[in-house]
Formats: sequence, C-alpha cells, structure tokens
Amino acid sequence: MSPVRLDLAMRLARELGVLDGVTTTTAPPADDRLLALVHGDDFVAEVKKAGAAPWRADGSRGVGSDDTPAFADMHAVSTRYVGATVQAAERLWRGDTLHAVNLAGGMHHSMPGSASGFCVYNDVAIAITRLLELGATRVAYVDVDVHHGDGVETAFYDDPRVLTVSVHESGVSLFPGTGFPGSSGTGAAEGSAVNVALPAGTGDAGWLRAFDAVVPPLLEDFAPQVLVTQHGADSHLEDPLAHLRLSLDAQRRSYAMLHDLAHRHAGGRWLATGGGGYEVLDVVPRAWAHLLGIALHRPIDPATPTPEGWRHYVSSRFGRTPAQRMTDGADAGFRPWSEGYDPADPVDQAVLATRTAVFPSRGLDPQL
Repeated sequence: MSPVRLDLAMRLARELGVLDGVTTTTAPPADDRLLALVHGDDFVAEVKKAGAAPWRADGSRGVGSDDTPAFADMHAVSTRYVGATVQAAERLWRGDTLHAVNLAGGMHHSMPGSASGFCVYNDVAIAITRLLELGATRVAYVDVDVHHGDGVETAFYDDPRVLTVSVHESGVSLFPGTGFPGSSGTGAAEGSAVNVALPAGTGDAGWLRAFDAVVPPLLEDFAPQVLVTQHGADSHLEDPLAHLRLSLDAQRRSYAMLHDLAHRHAGGRWLATGGGGYEVLDVVPRAWAHLLGIALHRPIDPATPTPEGWRHYVSSRFGRTPAQRMTDGADAGFRPWSEGYDPADPVDQAVLATRTAVFPSRGLDPQL
C-alpha cells in the first residue's frame, strides 16, 4: 500500500490536465464516534496502542500481523483516509456534488474487530453506515478489486438496505479465501450479498462478461440512492499478488460502466475509492488517473502519451522506464450474457453460479 501509488496517480492526473480547475478537499480525521459506527472500542484501542509503540504490536486483533504491520501513528494516519471517504459520502448526500473520489480509501478487508489484508479501518463500511445514519435506505457497493471485499460484506451481511457486489478472483486461489456465490446474505438481507468468484487466469473478455451479466441487472433492480465503488487495480495481469489477467483498458472500461450505472440507477451519486494494486509504477497510476478522468467527466483517450515530465520523474526516482501511453493496447471487448451461456466455459460456470444463488431471491431470472 505504498503511498507512492497515490503520489504517482495524482501527478499523472495533474500533468494530463485532468485536475485543471479542480479543488481537492482536506477532510478532518475520523473521530472515535465515526469509527464506532463499524469498529469495536477494543480494536480501536489496539490500533492506538500499536501506533504509539509499533515494536510492541504482537498481532492482537490483526494489528502487527504479517499482512497488516504496525507503524508509527497508525491510528492517526488511518483516520485520515476514513475521514476523507466519510466527507465524500456526506457531500454526496447533501447534494454538494454528484461524484467524489478518494484514492486513498477502499480498505475493504478490515473487519469490525480486527485489521486484515493491509487494511486498518474500513473506511468504505464506515461511510456507508454514515449514509444510512443520514437517512439513506438503499446503498449499493460494487467492488472490482481482485480480492473479495469481505470486510464490507461482513458489515452489512444482514442489512437489506445495502447491496454488496464483489467481482474477484476465487477464494480457492487467492486471499482471503472467501467470497463464494453461496455467501449471499442472511435473513431479510438474503440476496443482498453478491459474489462473482472468477477462476485464476480470467482475462478481459471473461471478466467484463461476468461484470455485465451480474452488476447492471442487480443495480437496476435495487435502484440505489448512492453507488459506492472500490477500484483496486490488482486485477491487472502485471500485478504480483494475484492471478487475473486484465488489461488497463478493461479496467478503464469497468470504471466507465460504473459511472454510467451511477447515472442510470443512482441519480448520478457516485463515491469511488481506491484499494489494492501492487504494480505501483505503471499500472496503478494510469488506472487511477483514468478513474479520476471519468469521475470528472474528462475521460482520457487511451491513446494519450504519458506526459514527459511524469515519465522523467518516474525514471529518475525509480530507475525504470515507465509506460509510454495510457493504454495497454487491448480491445476490452466481450460477448454479452444475453447472447447465450456456454456450460463448458469456467467463467460462464462462475457467472451462472452467482446468478443462481442470488437472482431468484430478488425476483430475477438467473438464465436470462
């Protein structure tokens, strides 16, 4: 989760002109009351203690574990990204803006009582709970990170006011080992947790087909008042921690599709966050610059060269020749589900499993 990802993404967006005339905001850190919307007091106390003396953290409640190391000022730093996502949600709800982006957010693995998967506090779950507190009755969350959005799903597993959809690599081959179609909510929220668990090796056409087969019909049915999304860039074929094979072009297309879905089904209210992504020089900065461009209604032409100044900064600081264009040169096309189902195709099998698990409880036909 190196902050260099944020530095390079914002530098790239600025040099491309995406942020011309745009004022970024500084949000106050989340206070204990906001954290308590999702997290237990004992867990917050453990994070504070670890931030004061990181060398003493022993993995209690996931703090100081291998996948969520302790660091100085851990609590203070983490409340910053939570505060930003919450501020974005509040401004959307008030009508101050239609779209808001917090690239530092999207910490979707954090659980109510523990840190997990590089995530300390779950800013997304806190922001969604804040929207509910403000009066929202239908919030949709769509997660396109390569890993299952387990922490957000857990926070709302029994709450029918929140629809969570995670499109990810199957837990058979990837952390956190969860997110199978049968995990679909409980009680009155049955069918409100949706998991598309794709086989390792899935590429652009299969991933986009799966997304199109599940996400648009569910959002149309749910009619959310706000769409919250998580855009981990670790589904890219060059990411070192996972096994999907998406191009930058397919990732960009998913952002554009979610933007369109926000306008079609959520009155335009769209809160987008960052997330994972561990090819930090070439992939994440370009992906998130595209996300910012789409959110600002200033989409970047994929054929656009990366700015010379940005390339010089990357090569001089990291000793590596950076990507030359805002594209991987991929087609990013796919065959819609409406054109038929192939029972021998592993991606189609995964899609049908999800639709079969969820669609009937929502009054939708899993076959159509």
